Amino acid sequence: MKLYEFKAAPNPRRVRVYLAEKNFSIPCEQVNLFKGEHKAPGFLAKNPFARVPVLELDDGRTLAESMAICRYIEELKPSPPLFGRNREEHAFVEMWQRSAEYELLFPIANAFRHGTEFGKGLESNQNTAWAETCRARALAAMKILDAELGGRQFVAGNEFTVADITTMVSIDFGAATGAVKVPDDMKHLKRWHGEVSARPSAKA
Repeated sequence: MKLYEFKAAPNPRRVRVYLAEKNFSIPCEQVNLFKGEHKAPGFLAKNPFARVPVLELDDGRTLAESMAICRYIEELKPSPPLFGRNREEHAFVEMWQRSAEYELLFPIANAFRHGTEFGKGLESNQNTAWAETCRARALAAMKILDAELGGRQFVAGNEFTVADITTMVSIDFGAATGAVKVPDDMKHLKRWHGEVSARPSAKA
C-alpha cells in the first residue's frame, strides 16, 4: 500500500494521526497542493476529485476520503478500536465525527481558503463574506463542543476516537492558519485540546 498525502493539509493529517494511534505504518508520497500536483493527470487517475489523501491498495485500486481510509485500516487492525466497540458506540462516534467534519473542519477550511492571504494559493476567487460566515459557524460549533466536553472526557464519550482526531485536526488547522481560534473562555474545549495534544499521535 501507499498513501498519497500533503503534510500541510488537514485531511491527510487525520489519517496520519489515526495511523499513529494504531501503530500502523504505510509508505507515503507527498502531493504538493500549492504546486498543483493534485491536478496532474497521473494523480487524477488515482482520484478524479483531485483531493488528498488517497490510499493505493496492493492490487492498484485507490481509496480516497480520510474516513474511508481509516475504516479500511480499522478492518485490518481492529485494536485499539477508534470507531467504537459496539453498536451504540459506533453510532455516537459516527454522529460526532460527522458533526466535527461538517460543522468545524469544513467551515474552518473555507475560512482559510476565502479569508486568508495564504489561502489564495488554493482559492483564486476569494469570497470574504463567505469566510466570515464560515468563521461564525465554526465558532458556534466550538461553543457546542465546549458545553458537551463539560460532561465527558472525549468528544464522543469516554474513549479517544476518530471524532477526537477530526476535532483536534480542525482546531489545530484553524489556529495554525489564523482562520479561526478557540476563544479563551471555552475552558472545557481547551482542557480537552490540551489532553489530546499531549498524545504522541498528535505529532503526526
